[in-house]
Amino acid sequence: MGEHWIVNASPLIVLAKVGMAEFLIAMPDSLVTSQVVADEILRGPAEDPAARLVASGAIAIVDAPPPPAFLVGWDLGPGETSVLALASMEPSRIAVVDDAAARRCANSLGVPTRGTLSVLVQAKRSGLLAEIAPVLSRVRAAGLYLSDRLVKEVLEQARE
Repeated sequence: MGEHWIVNASPLIVLAKVGMAEFLIAMPDSLVTSQVVADEILRGPAEDPAARLVASGAIAIVDAPPPPAFLVGWDLGPGETSVLALASMEPSRIAVVDDAAARRCANSLGVPTRGTLSVLVQAKRSGLLAEIAPVLSRVRAAGLYLSDRLVKEVLEQARE
């Protein structure tokens, strides 16, 4: 695919909770997260699926550079800021973030994005996932807010 993903906490946590984190590892050519995101996840319970995934070493953890002033001005969370700082360093990087403000910021920086749902759609299109509809119910149960309109759009994209 030639894709290099930098994943934020939310997609990693949600996909790990619903047992789909392997898509994060299997689909891109490389997957990293920032030390800031790793620390955030590891502050949670050790038995949390995302914490176990991060602790396993399956995802490379890198230090983010200090964010440029224009990125700091967006007033994003530390995880989103570190992910976008890393992604903005190289044009081939894709930021995997769910936060709407982080996605707008990435767009203004010219950084392509994916979110939890687009990872699932890509997994279906790649033949790694047979059906998205049941997974969306689990994603909602895991705590990611999904409007009915968004669910409908995702199901249409997935041709379900």
